[in-house]
Amino acid sequence: MTDFAEVTELAGDDVSGEQVQRVCTRYAWALPFCRSKDVVEVACGTGPGLGLLRGVAKSLVAGDISETILGRARAHYRDAIDLRTLDAQALPFEDASVDVVIIFEALYYLPRPELFFAECRRVLRPGGHVLISNANKDLSDFNPSPHSHVYHGVVELREAFAQHGFSASFFGDVPMQSVSWRQKLLRPVKRAVVALNLMPKSMAGKKLLKKLVFGSMSPFPAEITPAMLPTALTLAPLDPARPDQVHKVILCAARKS
Repeated sequence: MTDFAEVTELAGDDVSGEQVQRVCTRYAWALPFCRSKDVVEVACGTGPGLGLLRGVAKSLVAGDISETILGRARAHYRDAIDLRTLDAQALPFEDASVDVVIIFEALYYLPRPELFFAECRRVLRPGGHVLISNANKDLSDFNPSPHSHVYHGVVELREAFAQHGFSASFFGDVPMQSVSWRQKLLRPVKRAVVALNLMPKSMAGKKLLKKLVFGSMSPFPAEITPAMLPTALTLAPLDPARPDQVHKVILCAARKS
């Protein structure tokens, strides 16, 4: 089995402030969908947002396919959260038994994402939501992650969900014009490195590169607290018929018709 620990930010890893901000933003965006609902988060990693979800959801089940990564979440939350080994392409839930399915920064690791879409259609109740956070493949300097299979941009996600009976809304986070001068200066270099296939594949190599691009780093938190959430969300609504070439992150809320 693929060792996703090689490509996943784990609790305690050195990360940039922007990476932490992205995590805080996507969970702040997700919380209103989850209030008083039966929620499942698949590919939860070490579970940085599980405490927040538990605080608003009627029920919460979370899991990951990697036992190594899931062990980190179990060590932190112990018995406070129902943590299971989960395959996003074969969800162990009854038909129409869930209100919200979350998959953040992991859809592109699924060998057959169409199975995930079909499973969401099966397990969600009418009006239920799938919440997705994806790196934006339509940026000119986009760099796919090792072990990834298929990246979906706005257009591809809209089409995939439409085929499975969902209507989708999209939002952009981290516009390129808002990033640091250091990132803007090094963006042409990154574009060339990606084009020449010279981007580091390991997390150790990526950490060195991130220090160059972002500067100071800090440990990735085991759990996001309410105090860390943004006071207001500044997400940009996106046209579902056009690729977005402005934002680093795409957020998608797909509603079961």
